[in-house]
Amino acid sequence: MKKIAIIEDEPAIRENYIEMLSLQGYQVSGFADRVSAEAAFKNALPDLAIVDIGLGHEIDGGFLLCQTLRSLSKTLPIIFLTARDSEIDTVCGLRMGADDYLTKDISLAHLAARIGALFRRMEALEQPADANALITRGQLTLDTQRMQVFWQQQLVDLTVTEFWMLHSLAQRPGHVKSRNELMSDAKIYVDDSTITSHVKRIRKKFIALDSTFDCIDTVYGMGYRWEQH
Repeated sequence: MKKIAIIEDEPAIRENYIEMLSLQGYQVSGFADRVSAEAAFKNALPDLAIVDIGLGHEIDGGFLLCQTLRSLSKTLPIIFLTARDSEIDTVCGLRMGADDYLTKDISLAHLAARIGALFRRMEALEQPADANALITRGQLTLDTQRMQVFWQQQLVDLTVTEFWMLHSLAQRPGHVKSRNELMSDAKIYVDDSTITSHVKRIRKKFIALDSTFDCIDTVYGMGYRWEQH
């Protein structure tokens, strides 16, 4: 049985989600604040965490908790579920490594569907690699089934968004992809500067493995392209 942790400081809302998800067949535990959740996660991590941003007296307690969870696991699915709907909060949450950012006006059915999608993605990662799902570009290999990237046979630790952006570039080496195209292919809706930040982080992750890496070109005024050397 999959284990879900809900970190929500409003008791009625927390219990409502616990009841709904328990009826879906999940084992659900609830926490009212960041401190109690972190204490529990040191002993055992859930299979998925649903986190509010404002937790009691901590205005950004959920952001801090997300950072803690990411330090404990790079693959644990994290969903922000919050009343805060500003673009700044959304971008901050996703930049901190959350897999999804939802507002509390979402229906319970929609929330259940998003949770199911994240679990299906995790199950795909656990499946044996399928040779048909591999894309090879020189020293780059993308496993589209398991959503993993390898450079010189070393795993590159990309987020889901970064994976799809790289996938978009590597599918057609030499062709320029605009920021809007990268946004569409990664299924995210952010400003241009966020796309630029994603590309910078992707480059840094490759350079950390290979200081000579220079396969992602910036085409000023147009976008980016993958150069296969």
